[in-house]
Amino acid sequence: MRNFDFSPLYRSTVGFDRLFNLLDASSRVEQLNNWPPYNIERLGEDQYRITMAVAGFSPEELTVTAQANALIVTGQKKGSEDGAQYLHRGIGTRLQAELRPC
Repeated sequence: MRNFDFSPLYRSTVGFDRLFNLLDASSRVEQLNNWPPYNIERLGEDQYRITMAVAGFSPEELTVTAQANALIVTGQKKGSEDGAQYLHRGIGTRLQAELRPC
C-alpha cells in the first residue's frame, strides 16, 4: 500500500482529525502473511523443502495437509503443561498457517 501524507489536510479540514489518524494508522499496519517464519529451499528440479519455525510443538501435535494448491499446517497442544499458573502466556498453544505458491 502506498503511503500518503495527510498533514496538509489537517490544516484545512476541521473535525476530520480522527478520520485522517485512522487512515494514517491503517497504512502502517503490517500484514501477517509472514507468520510463522518459514524457508522454502529448492533441492532439485522438482524437489523442495519447507522449514517452519513452530516453537513449542512436537511433531505429534502438528498436522500437515495439502489441498487446493495450498499447504495447510495446523497444530494443537495436548493437555496443560505441568499444571503451572501463568501470569503471562506469550507462546501460543495453537497454530494454523496456510502457505500458497507465489
